[in-house]
Amino acid sequence: MTVEVAVPARARVGEGPHWDERENCLYWVDILAGHIHTTTLSDGVTRTVRLPTLVGAAVPRLRGGFVAATASGFAEVDTDGTYRPRHDLLSEHHRMNDAKCDPRGRLWAGSTHVDFEAGRGALHVLDTDWRTHVVLDGLTLPNGMGWSQDGREFYLIDSIERQVLAFDVDLDTAELGARRVVTTFPGDAGLPDGMCVDAEGTLWIAMWGGHELRRIDRHGRTLTHVPVPVEQPSSCAFGGANLFVTSASEDLDIPADTPDGSVLRVTGLGVTGTPGVAFAG
Repeated sequence: MTVEVAVPARARVGEGPHWDERENCLYWVDILAGHIHTTTLSDGVTRTVRLPTLVGAAVPRLRGGFVAATASGFAEVDTDGTYRPRHDLLSEHHRMNDAKCDPRGRLWAGSTHVDFEAGRGALHVLDTDWRTHVVLDGLTLPNGMGWSQDGREFYLIDSIERQVLAFDVDLDTAELGARRVVTTFPGDAGLPDGMCVDAEGTLWIAMWGGHELRRIDRHGRTLTHVPVPVEQPSSCAFGGANLFVTSASEDLDIPADTPDGSVLRVTGLGVTGTPGVAFAG
């Protein structure tokens, strides 16, 4: 196993990695800077779209451009930076956080109170016709998410509660069913942040403040620890056999030559993932 810097950067809060197999590129955001980055791995070039708002996540659209989860709701973003808000859903002192598309091309996005007040977060679904609805409330900081390989189970991290949750899910209706706690991490492990699901159905979780990734099975058993050279790994996504890891430099008193805020690449894990799903709306 090898961990290396794939994209040198000093992102305040790098997040939302999304591998595009067709374009051989990685999309990722800097939440607090309001930046959507597109990095072409063949030449290492990163192109940046700057938004007039923070951006919790940005997912490519099948028709081009991005759908963005922003401070107030959802927006369309063209690759030239044209920004068109579509839904201002959130009340004052709330913002969108992590987001990801399900296998049908809908966008699922978590919202949170800016001070992470308990129970003030929710999980929203943006349908391909741009209608929205709330599928779950009473959360604190909804974060990483993913689906089982058969599409019958949905996984969600509530970071402040240190929990990984699992739900039965109906992908025809985007409705959640029975809920269970996969695992609750101890206080010294860091906060579970973003995650992805590999081709074997296990979960890879970035442990914010924990200097590591953890691989767990659907029952919560830890299978692997992967140490990383950043204090705040924030999320991860597979690009084939490569695991890309975003990180943050915000609130760290660190030397200029550390990789905090960069995107890392982990190779030699012996497992692959599936490409990210584009928004079908």
